[in-house]
Amino acid sequence: MKKPTTVQIAHIGIMAAAVYVSSAFLQISIPTAIDNTRLHMGNVVCLLSGMLLGPLPGGLAAGLGSALFDLTTPAYVASTPFTFAFKFLMAWLCGMVAFGKSTHPKRRCALGCMLGAFTYVLLYLTKSLLEHRFVLGLPMDTVLLTVAQKAVVSSVNAVVSCLAAVPLGLALQPLVGKRSRKSEDPAR
Repeated sequence: MKKPTTVQIAHIGIMAAAVYVSSAFLQISIPTAIDNTRLHMGNVVCLLSGMLLGPLPGGLAAGLGSALFDLTTPAYVASTPFTFAFKFLMAWLCGMVAFGKSTHPKRRCALGCMLGAFTYVLLYLTKSLLEHRFVLGLPMDTVLLTVAQKAVVSSVNAVVSCLAAVPLGLALQPLVGKRSRKSEDPAR
């Protein structure tokens, strides 16, 4: 892996900050049988990070911004390592597909968003099920009820995230690409 440029580091920082802000301030909290789940716009920016920056930088931006949100929200502090890994993977998968070799960029972006978003949903629900059943020792019927409620909210969040991120990403990709190329070319 080559050394990242100052512009790439700045892009990661900007997108991480955008992930944090959209997670913290653009949300609706929804109570479940055991705890809360949220409908938020942080996942839109996580997917945008992958589409605009590529797999590794996008994954870092998504993971860092989401982890920062967890670290500053007492109810989520214990979930920080999982959040970092899951959001990193969501943006990384999106970036891998979006930056792929296919000749259809709109399809790549849409497929990358869907793959990233629904992989995140699967990881989040699996973690919730295991945590509530085996760590907290709750009865299985209560756990299943909570996971079902979270599945509905998370799936809606995934669909909304894909519907918002794809057109935004396609509109912004040429701008981010031009800025990155200019900063890497010393002749400009």
